[in-house]
Amino acid sequence: MSMTTILMTVLGIAIFAVGLLFSIAWHELGHLSTAKLFGIRVPQYMVGFGPTVWSRRKGDTEYGIKAIPAGGYIRMIGMFPPGPDGRLEARSTSPWRGMIEDARSAAFEELQPGDESRLFYTRKPWKRVIVMFAGPFMNLVLAVAIFMGVAMTFGFQTQTTEVAGVQRCVIEQSEKRDTCKASDPVSPAKAAGLREGDRIVAFDGQRVDDWATLSDRIRQTVGPATLTVERDGKEQTLHAVLQENTVARKDADGEVVPGKYVTAGYLGFAANTEILPLSFGDSVVRMGDMIENGVDSIIALPSKIPDLWSAAFGDGERADDSPVGVVGAARIGGEVMNLDIPAQNQVAMMLFLLAGFNLSLFLFNMLPLLPLDGGHIAGALWEALRRNVAKVFRRPDPGPFDVAKLMPVAYVVAGIFICFTLLVLVADIVNPVKIT
Repeated sequence: MSMTTILMTVLGIAIFAVGLLFSIAWHELGHLSTAKLFGIRVPQYMVGFGPTVWSRRKGDTEYGIKAIPAGGYIRMIGMFPPGPDGRLEARSTSPWRGMIEDARSAAFEELQPGDESRLFYTRKPWKRVIVMFAGPFMNLVLAVAIFMGVAMTFGFQTQTTEVAGVQRCVIEQSEKRDTCKASDPVSPAKAAGLREGDRIVAFDGQRVDDWATLSDRIRQTVGPATLTVERDGKEQTLHAVLQENTVARKDADGEVVPGKYVTAGYLGFAANTEILPLSFGDSVVRMGDMIENGVDSIIALPSKIPDLWSAAFGDGERADDSPVGVVGAARIGGEVMNLDIPAQNQVAMMLFLLAGFNLSLFLFNMLPLLPLDGGHIAGALWEALRRNVAKVFRRPDPGPFDVAKLMPVAYVVAGIFICFTLLVLVADIVNPVKIT
């Protein structure tokens, strides 16, 4: 490995680390700003975990950076209500009860005179929902802003109507071969005189501006058709006789379905690809697809564990869609900086990587499980439901929902998350996902 490769890898990792820290700080800023808006006292705003590297106090909040850039947090006074007896702590011999009491005590350990009106749990449920949702929402905003900005200014690799190459013969795509046999008929594109570099601007007299439209028209046609091509700056008309052939099936989004085939019209050429900016509407659609894929990935996480284990501790291959942690994403950032592509392409890829990371933060944190933000949101919504039901049936107000009672479950969930994170970490080190 050359020194240049090492330096570019370190640069890519460093750029991703800066983006990671900013994303974490941005997330916590959402919690901080809304908590202060609703009058909740926030003693600490920290980016990272472990020993404090730098901190400064402003007002009643300490702002700082810690040594391990693997997360962040803010401390809010009164995250959990007092126990049924009104006490903030009451020791118990039960380990599960001890967890509840420890959590309750920690929520009040920095209580100061006058804080009675600045406690988190005393805020109305809708305000608590806003405070807890604000963090993930900031990541969603950042993901959308980065994605839309890059999509509309830089663009995506897109198939065009320009001819990249002409097939010499007609071969059923299900045969998965490239070599022509003597019995294979000449492809309609070659017979019509289509050449590499031609840009098809019309099909059967109708203008076509994009590959999706042209591809659909070709698939729908069997028999004679005219092709208007732009060649050497001039338009000319070619006459082709499209044949029926077995070709790859496409889904509703125009994407090829692996291993599935249909019978359709066939011309016989490969489309060139270019990086083209997307319109606002197309960018919104792509962003929607990205969010949908992210949700599917979160749902599929448990099913990925066996393959992850095999990739980390066995001889299994690391799948392209395998879950990737912070270390794996940083390694990908290093690989991006070593790709033999223009600098603007590298910047775009790094930004897309950061957008995907922020979208994952949003989706993951919205899971309705403690200690995630979604778990606190679920608790506040449950409290609102209980109180409204009591009001409708004229029953006594049940009071705040005691989220502290769920801390034993939260510790179990946190333990599972930690084990999964460690598994991904090992896989990222010994068998990383690669883009080269």
